[in-house]
Amino acid sequence: MKAPIRFRIAVKRYLPKSFLGRSIMIIITPLILVQVVSTWVFYDRHWSTITRRLSDSVAGEISLVINARSHFADEKSTKWIMTSAGDMGLTMNFKPGEILPNAPPVTGGGILDTRLANSMRERVRRPVHIDTWSHDRLVQMKVQLPDGVMEIFVPRERLFSSTTYIFLMWMIGTSLLLFAIATMFMRNQVRPIRRLAAAVDNFGKGRDVPDFKPEGATEIRRAAAAFERMRGRINNALTQRTEMLAGVSHDLRTPLTRMKLQLAMLAESKGVEDLKEDLREMEVMVEEFLAFARGEGTEEPVESDLAEIINAIARGASIDDRLVVATTAGDLKILVRPNAIRRCITNLVVNAKTHAQTVKVSAERRGGLVEINVDDDGPGIPDEEREAVFKPFYRLDSSRNPGTGGTGLGLSIARDLARGSGGDVTLADSSLGGLRATITLPV
Repeated sequence: MKAPIRFRIAVKRYLPKSFLGRSIMIIITPLILVQVVSTWVFYDRHWSTITRRLSDSVAGEISLVINARSHFADEKSTKWIMTSAGDMGLTMNFKPGEILPNAPPVTGGGILDTRLANSMRERVRRPVHIDTWSHDRLVQMKVQLPDGVMEIFVPRERLFSSTTYIFLMWMIGTSLLLFAIATMFMRNQVRPIRRLAAAVDNFGKGRDVPDFKPEGATEIRRAAAAFERMRGRINNALTQRTEMLAGVSHDLRTPLTRMKLQLAMLAESKGVEDLKEDLREMEVMVEEFLAFARGEGTEEPVESDLAEIINAIARGASIDDRLVVATTAGDLKILVRPNAIRRCITNLVVNAKTHAQTVKVSAERRGGLVEINVDDDGPGIPDEEREAVFKPFYRLDSSRNPGTGGTGLGLSIARDLARGSGGDVTLADSSLGGLRATITLPV
């Protein structure tokens, strides 16, 4: 894998996943870069320059005191010089006959130590030891003189600019304030997007969204308005389809009923029985076709216990010699269209019973989904046919017995009903040796 591709993958891995996180990152990243550049400029220019000037000033005063003491060596002049040094903020103690040890001349490696050492070397021009860490408010220096060591204590505030702390506090304070303001405004911008996403998700699960209204920025309002128009068109299409199918159902059932009455008045014969059988098949096909086209779309979602629905289906399907076993685990109460889900599971159970001796129905919650499995010990369906069998009126010729099959709408109706609730139906191999039909429904 090329280095740029690896870099992009690594960047994507650590980037925030949410829109709010990425928006805040877009705002904060330039702010951090500006603060870093400002800090570098301040450190390199202002702080360094001010520290150098303060160090030069203190070193110049120390050099003046030492030179004055060497030129005016009498006791009265020395006392006056020491007093004058105290007036300048320098505390000086002379230790006659003492010699500086062979130790590092500077304790610490900060900018203050470096600048002060350079200034003392340029102005005093004598061996010097500097200690900036042993005392909280003082800086200690020892200067080697011909007749002893001059110990000097300088207030730290004379060598250190307080604007450093002010700048750092201002930089951190403004950054936190801008971060808080950016987060507050971005939350307000992201909230309408989250509401739109929730409305789309609920609508996709077949749930009503009564209190949704467009809000937020212009682009978000346009997207929300487009969703509202789309939802209205879909609802109108479903309503028109339901009304049309109600009329078609009436128009188809009327001639079928008339034909049944006419056949009932005819004398029993082989031809009449064949016609009655054909009529019964037509009625089944019409009912299944209408159920497939209707898709239970007008039913309102309510909180339902899938465990009760599954157990009821299993009891009703076990009335003959073919066993249907139901096992459920955990809380299976979710918001669904109960009749639609009941029909979906029933279609899969009936399909399994048609081709197997044993059917097992199990259900459990897996994270944000409820998984319902219908297993059988029948002949199964080849892998290459498992998507095709969901097509309306599609029937297998080899792996399933066509003589015992239906119209080829059972699996189509089951998947249509599951997807109407935001779920799906898939097929796989069963642990019983046959086919496993899995219904996944969102919680």
